[in-house]
Amino acid sequence: MGGGDCDVETLNGTHEPDNSKDIIKSRINHCEHHNENGAIVKPPAAQAGDDQNIEHVFDVSIVLPHQPYNIKIPVSLQGQIQDLRSAIVEQPGTFQYTCFHLEHSGQRVNDFADLSDVKGLAAGSEIRLIEDPYTEREARMHVVRIREIIGAAGNRVDVLNGVDAGLSLHESVAPWNGPDAASAAKLKSVNSRLTADANPLSDFSFDGLLSIHTLLPPSQDAPPKTIKALSISPWNPPPPMFRQRGHLLYLQLTTNEGEQFQITSHVSGFIVNRSSNSKFDPAPKPSPKNAMAHSLLTLIQTLSPSFNDAFNLLLEANNKRDPLATFQLTSAIPSNPWLVSASSSAATAHQPDLTRTQETYLLSGVENTETLRDWNEEIQSTRELPRETVQDRVFRERLLAKIFAEFNDAAARGGALVARGEVAPLNPTESKDAQIFVYNGIFYSFGADGVGTFTSEGGDEAARIAVGKDVAGVKTVNQLDIPGLATPGTIIVDYLGKRLVAQSIVPGIFKQREPEEPQVDYGGVEGKDIVADNDAFVPTFSQVSKALKVKKHAVWDKEGKKHMLEGSVETKGLLGTDGRKYILDLYRLTPLDISWLDAYWTDSVEHDQKPLERNYPHRMSVLRPELIESYSRVKMSEYVKAELDVRKKDQKDGVDGRTSDEPGEKSSRETGYAQVNGTSDAETNGLEAAKDRGRVDISAFSLSLNPDVFCGQVPQTAEEKEEWANDEREVRAVTDHLHQKIIPEFVHDLKEQEVGFPMDGQSLSRLMHKRGINVRYIGKLASLSKEGSLRLQSLKRLAEQEMIARAFKHVANRYLKKLPTAMAPSCVAHLLNCLLGTEKNGSPKAQLDEDLQYLYKDADYSFAEATPSSLQADIEAQTQLRYRYTLEESWLSGVRRAQLLREIALKLGLQLIAKDYCSSPDSESRPSDQAPVANGATTQSPVNGHIPNGNGGKKKKKRNNGDSPPASATASMVLEPPQTFVADDIVNIVPIVKDSNSKSVLAEEALEAGRISMIQNQKELGQELLLESLSLHEQIYGILHPEVARVYHQLAMLYYTIEEKDAAVELAHKAVVISERTIGIDSDETILSYLNLSLFEHANGNTAVALACQRHALELWKIIYGPDHPDIMTTYNNAAVMLQHLKLFHESRVWFEKSHAVSEEMCGKDSISTASLAFQLAQALALDQDHKGAVNRMREAYSIFHHKLGPDDRNTKEADSWLDQLTVNAVSIAKHAKDVEAQKIRRALFTPRVTLRPQPQVPVGRSPTEGMNGRDPHSTSGGLDNRSIDELMKYIESSGGGDATRKTPTKKRKNPRSRRSAGSSL
Repeated sequence: MGGGDCDVETLNGTHEPDNSKDIIKSRINHCEHHNENGAIVKPPAAQAGDDQNIEHVFDVSIVLPHQPYNIKIPVSLQGQIQDLRSAIVEQPGTFQYTCFHLEHSGQRVNDFADLSDVKGLAAGSEIRLIEDPYTEREARMHVVRIREIIGAAGNRVDVLNGVDAGLSLHESVAPWNGPDAASAAKLKSVNSRLTADANPLSDFSFDGLLSIHTLLPPSQDAPPKTIKALSISPWNPPPPMFRQRGHLLYLQLTTNEGEQFQITSHVSGFIVNRSSNSKFDPAPKPSPKNAMAHSLLTLIQTLSPSFNDAFNLLLEANNKRDPLATFQLTSAIPSNPWLVSASSSAATAHQPDLTRTQETYLLSGVENTETLRDWNEEIQSTRELPRETVQDRVFRERLLAKIFAEFNDAAARGGALVARGEVAPLNPTESKDAQIFVYNGIFYSFGADGVGTFTSEGGDEAARIAVGKDVAGVKTVNQLDIPGLATPGTIIVDYLGKRLVAQSIVPGIFKQREPEEPQVDYGGVEGKDIVADNDAFVPTFSQVSKALKVKKHAVWDKEGKKHMLEGSVETKGLLGTDGRKYILDLYRLTPLDISWLDAYWTDSVEHDQKPLERNYPHRMSVLRPELIESYSRVKMSEYVKAELDVRKKDQKDGVDGRTSDEPGEKSSRETGYAQVNGTSDAETNGLEAAKDRGRVDISAFSLSLNPDVFCGQVPQTAEEKEEWANDEREVRAVTDHLHQKIIPEFVHDLKEQEVGFPMDGQSLSRLMHKRGINVRYIGKLASLSKEGSLRLQSLKRLAEQEMIARAFKHVANRYLKKLPTAMAPSCVAHLLNCLLGTEKNGSPKAQLDEDLQYLYKDADYSFAEATPSSLQADIEAQTQLRYRYTLEESWLSGVRRAQLLREIALKLGLQLIAKDYCSSPDSESRPSDQAPVANGATTQSPVNGHIPNGNGGKKKKKRNNGDSPPASATASMVLEPPQTFVADDIVNIVPIVKDSNSKSVLAEEALEAGRISMIQNQKELGQELLLESLSLHEQIYGILHPEVARVYHQLAMLYYTIEEKDAAVELAHKAVVISERTIGIDSDETILSYLNLSLFEHANGNTAVALACQRHALELWKIIYGPDHPDIMTTYNNAAVMLQHLKLFHESRVWFEKSHAVSEEMCGKDSISTASLAFQLAQALALDQDHKGAVNRMREAYSIFHHKLGPDDRNTKEADSWLDQLTVNAVSIAKHAKDVEAQKIRRALFTPRVTLRPQPQVPVGRSPTEGMNGRDPHSTSGGLDNRSIDELMKYIESSGGGDATRKTPTKKRKNPRSRRSAGSSL
């Protein structure tokens, strides 16, 4: 299937001509017929053996009661009526419709039916839209929608989404208006205007100076106002007598002309009534103001002459924006930038909106009952939906993703309110840490040891870790998706120093049982003292144990009675009053990390203090599931090798070996998709190892670990003791595997460029977790990196920065936990001054509002006593305590302050005013869009938005240059040194949410199958499967979701490799926008998306946008890491190639030189990477007329290739050939410097090679050999360019000086930099 001349085999077994371009275009177009929630998208293709056909999309005609009277909507029989309704109301001509039903052939269509249930529905069918009478709820929803459409809704403020939540900068960096927006001629014209002084990279600085403006959205004109105000009338709600006549709401409208109208929302529509601000008369207004319409939008158009023009301007302004950048996020919590514009800027200005306070009523009704939901019943009933067919699975997983997204949003909002003390506890007489809450149908408790459950494990520290592990455990079990096993909806919220766990309420969990009846039905009731047995839980728990490699084992209660459990004694089973079996307390699904605990934990306490070498704060250190999986693969390989050895021995003895048709392997070979839940990865690896030497039956192999070893269990008999000792040895073997193999290999792979280097603390932690390494070992990574190459030094610096940031978080949480919300900004600002503001003020003082101190007399203000030295000592102690790493004495002078500030802000949820906080003391620290202010210059400086001592309400006199205090304060003013951070710099603190959402099994199966097919060079099948995965991701998650962004990214890479450049560019743009809005505008994934978008735009001829993307990515790179990232040489080299393509030879040479210098520094002067870049640099020097330098660089490349690869290697021979030709031509040019003809020859001789092209950036944590096409970059088949200079002469003479839109040759040769040391082959 790898050949281009082969037919494309579809999943239903039919064949069609090879028209991959048309297939891609049609599928991408189909993907666009949906709203932000994923309506009307391509359904999954049928699996092998199913009788389903590939989706057929056709147009139906919608007949409307008003203009435009008829519209056409593309639909599919696999869609639903709700999807069709959503598509109708999103059309520009049908905005006004919200309360209606549909009819087909005179019959009303059920709003919740599938389109396939509508009899006779086909292409060209007419569906009639009939307006319905309003209910009060429909009227309220209609008002909310119309306010949104006409731009009357002001900015929203809530506790979850911060300032500029879901921000995207894509439109200001790389605007894109569709695949046909730019013609080849237009692109050529744009590229030709790029000069040495006028290109996106012309003023780029390679040093470490970063620009905070990179993270700020550009200033935009205010959208046109269509009306002045639309709100609920003071006469609302209707009195009983008018409610009986059909009155639903009373509204108040103020038009741009200044007229005010009182409007009645009636069951029949919206009517202008006779009421005024002082008189109530809801009767219809007489002519000529007797307007009435079914839609409020139509009524406003009638009442305001200027509305239509303003509304059209608003629609035009909205249409200029990318819809993905404006859609509201409904399936994921938006990312919150850590730097935001000042509140005085136009972007974040607070706007007056009376209805903002009324939105709760509009959304929830008078009784606020519409938002109260039984979350647990919704989650569990959705899990119990049928899953037999593909369509069943799609519907079920889509609904699950929707419910979990809504639960996470509601739980996070409630958690923030609980942390701020705005929810009354159910047990107010208990200690604060033991209090529990119920809000909006969700149960909340603190992640602290309020009742002494974890006293022996570490107290509050252990409890905090336990709830985090519990959420991870729930996520793991949710991913397994075992029928008959229920888990409550669970998230944790970190906010203002407090950790809360939010759960859906399990029926019966608060039930008071009989004294002799245990509170749970399976597992440990009170630690390990009482253990409950229940055979009803064994079948489901055993499935969890098998999937997670947990051994069925014995435990003993306090009386020595033996109980056989399928999981840890801490894992509990509860039979709810709804009859469902719930699994709870999943914080110990894997065994304890005994090697860590043996070294750093002890139960013994001497003089109320543990010895320093064994004072780790808790005993909840467990091994990661990824480590168990890695160890399992090793044991699997050993098992397969042993079986093969036995088979060889049997064959020598004349005994036939076992065939591959044994029952144990059939399911592993015949399944079309890889198992996502982790149960077959090891089997697949084991079989792959033996595929060339016969198949091995692995049904007899098993690996399971006892999670309760080293937890105080006491076996009774000798046999039990022996088995327990074996279980302990197996767990110790896993920890040995971690220390002897996993961690050293991790450091080695980063050192030798086997994987992409992490960009920040988040990517480092994610990479460690992927390898099965807990973050507590980050200190060991730093220690292993102290001696070594600059790449290892970079790893050490990044690891130290992450440890410092985490240590600061623990210190800050300790203070914040005891403070009222109003004092949190002062606390954070003071601690930041003590850490990062010492250059400006070596003795910062906390800004304390005396009025607030008087109000909160019981609060703990110990943070004000912190000094730079005491905070540094606390950080050093926390680093030693948690990571067993000793910071150097001068560690503070070596940290990168801007990067450290970003890490701290992300970990604490801080949003700061965009200032240059980390500049030199002499430079002004001020908001980027504000006039200078004296930060902390006087005792009367604003604290938390007002002046202390009650002066905040007085009108201030105008200041001169922002430096003079108010006249009334001049006499008593005491000057103090300025401080880097003030309380008002802390604009907001947002909750940090960790959820338990599982990934879609169906979509992941299709994605994994597509990857495997591409690796096996089955490109057509792989492309088909990946397209199916994309469609599934969009349907299940909705478009604006991080998982969808990752699929867009991977699919764009695939299209790039198969030369479908338009499709690659389109998907890459989408990946950038969604990554920015859901992951972060400066996340490592967003940077990688920008770099690859740059690559695709350049390949598509749009080098101007490509360079803009490169510039933006490099500026972001400075912010999150600095200018010297070990992998940045690939990006520098790509920029150089693009500039060279534009014939900007001198500028290209500068970037080549920088890339070469970074390679020499990071990889060594004699590395293959450096030689490859020296090869390209030599060409760049020749193009820039530096022939002597070109010869020297090519000689360096040849020497390294000759030494490293040998004289017979193709790279060596190619470098030798180029060296000879460059030398000859350099001599010739020197002799004929004044000869005009020689000048022409010289121009022709050193034209850039046709095949020189940028290379994709290596993703963080992935090896360059990991790719979707399965090509091996170690192969020398690509080699260096073997064209002669004469051949290149023909190219330059036939090309027009930088035509970026020429057709790419079918067969491309690799550049030497495509080796893993410098770039990545897909």
